[in-house]
Amino acid sequence: MPEDDAIALQPGSVATPDLILALADEEGRLSTMEKKLAEYVLSDVNAATNASITEIAAGAGVSPPTVTRFCRRLGCASFSDFKVRLAKSAYVGLRYLKPEAVTSTPAEVAEDIVTKAQNALYEVHRALDLPLIERAARMLAGAQSIYGFGAGGNSSMIVNELQNRLFRLGCRISASNDHGMNLMLSAAAEPGTVVFGSSFSGRNMELVRCFQLLQRRGIPTIALTQSDSPVARAADVVIPVNLPEGKNIFRATSTRYAFLAVIDILANLVAYANRPRSARILRGIKEQLILHRDGDDRQLLGD
Repeated sequence: MPEDDAIALQPGSVATPDLILALADEEGRLSTMEKKLAEYVLSDVNAATNASITEIAAGAGVSPPTVTRFCRRLGCASFSDFKVRLAKSAYVGLRYLKPEAVTSTPAEVAEDIVTKAQNALYEVHRALDLPLIERAARMLAGAQSIYGFGAGGNSSMIVNELQNRLFRLGCRISASNDHGMNLMLSAAAEPGTVVFGSSFSGRNMELVRCFQLLQRRGIPTIALTQSDSPVARAADVVIPVNLPEGKNIFRATSTRYAFLAVIDILANLVAYANRPRSARILRGIKEQLILHRDGDDRQLLGD
């Protein structure tokens, strides 16, 4: 039987739906020769997916039959099957297999986090499209009601913060983090409603569906997202945030700080759009906090 023909899995195979993880061999199940092959493949996954069995064998310094046995050991039916599965697995970020070597003392971590936050704030400030910011703020200030749509850890937090900032300025706003609810709210939205959507990647297709429905119904939308993304293309007004991310997979994205800064800028402009109303409502909130919690007016404004 030719070496590349499909056969049943051998005993002791390390079949896994994640071929990249199997090649990383975190459990130490590969032999020395197999490790050599795995390291060669992982050194350039894209090249390996396009290489012949002879080229991989030569690159790793082994024989073609050894490559075929290695593929079977990984649970692949053949070398061809190995390449197909390798190409599919390569879509998952390889940086998670070999995380960036970073220092991790408390002082170094603190400096890294704060520096990245400062950089994000500087970059978003430098790139802000102020006319678009002003237009979005006018839309929010003049809306009879506002919906904030976001999903996932970051965008859910962003639209909840939008609600947190705007309700105290007299805006009727509701944040929703559920795709099904967002779709129903989009279908039920009445004239006078403005819908604000947050998407860090711009690839939230459920949000795109909502925006497209809202557009057909004549309900204006605002997107805080990456420019030239599906979400951006579906929105009426786009506030673009395009920041590069580092390779440290353990650090939370610093783009969060940029998004929060945009929310604060919008809220501040909404407050200034009707200063008497904003001041009156803020004073009423502060009065209750003083009476029932703080006892004086020396605590932080708002909450």
